[in-house]
Amino acid sequence: MKKSNDREVATPHLAEEWVGKVYTFICILFLIITIFSMVYFVASKGLSTFIVNGVNVKDLLTGLKWKPDGEPALFGALPFIFGSFSTSILAAIIAAPLGFCAAVFMIELSPKLGRTFMQPVIELLAGIPSVVYGFVGLSVIVPLFRNLFPGQGVGIAAGALVLAFMILPTITTIATDALASLPAGLKEGSYALGATRWQTIYRIVLPTTLPAQMTGIVLGIARAFGEALAVQMVIGNAPHIPHSLFESTSTLTSAITLSMGNTAMGSVQNNALWSLALILMLMTFVFVFIIRWLEGRKKL
Repeated sequence: MKKSNDREVATPHLAEEWVGKVYTFICILFLIITIFSMVYFVASKGLSTFIVNGVNVKDLLTGLKWKPDGEPALFGALPFIFGSFSTSILAAIIAAPLGFCAAVFMIELSPKLGRTFMQPVIELLAGIPSVVYGFVGLSVIVPLFRNLFPGQGVGIAAGALVLAFMILPTITTIATDALASLPAGLKEGSYALGATRWQTIYRIVLPTTLPAQMTGIVLGIARAFGEALAVQMVIGNAPHIPHSLFESTSTLTSAITLSMGNTAMGSVQNNALWSLALILMLMTFVFVFIIRWLEGRKKL
C-alpha cells in the first residue's frame, strides 16, 4: 500500500520534469534556429553585392565615395566605417574614466552614499530611450559646440559625447561588480603593509580588476557601435571622412537607416546596404570574441 502511494506521488513529479526538459529544449532550439537564420539572411543579402552585382570587396571597404545612384555607381563604405569606429572609441575614452571613478566612489570611498544616490542615477541613465539622448544632444550639445568651435556643431565630437552618456551605465555597472567581487584579503594585505587607501586602489584594486574593466569598455564600444538614432541626430550624416572632430560625417547604422527605405529589395543599392549590415554583424562577433578572451583572463 505504501509503495503504491509513493508511485502516485512520484508520477506527477516525473511528468513535471519531462515537461520542463521538453520546454527548455524547444526554447534552446528556437534560439539556435533564430540566430542561424538571422546570420544566414544577413550574410546572403550582404554577399549578393559581390557575387550577384559584381562589386569589388576592396572597393567597398576602402572606397571614399558613396554614390549608389551615380554613373558609375560608387560604393565606398570607408567613411561610414571610420565614423562608426571613431565615435565609438572616442565615446569609450570619455566614458571609461567616469565609469571607473563612479565605481571606485560607490565601492571604496562612500558605499552608503553611492548605493543610495549614485546607483539609482546610473540605472536611470540606462533606461532613457536613445531618441531622448539624441534630442538632448541636438538641443544642447550641438548649439554649444557651434558657439565654442568652428563648424555647425554636428560631427564626431557631438556623436561621441552623446554615446559616452549612453554607454556610461554599462561601463559603470561592470566596474562596480568587479570591484565588489574583489577578495577583501587583497586590500587588507595592502593596508597591513602600510599602503594608504589611494595606493591600494591604484596599485592593487584597479590592476587586479583590469580584465573586468576592459570587458566593460568593450561592451560599451559594442553598444555604441550599433547605435543608430541618437548618433544620426547629431553627427550630420555626410558620407566623407572628416578632417576634425567638429565636421559632419556618418556611420554604418546611420547610412542603413537613412537609405534602406528608399531602395528596392534586390537592387544593387539595397544589397550594398545589406553589406554594411554584414560588416556591423561581423564587428559584433569580433566584440563578443574579445569579451570572451578578456573574461578568460580574469584571475581574482
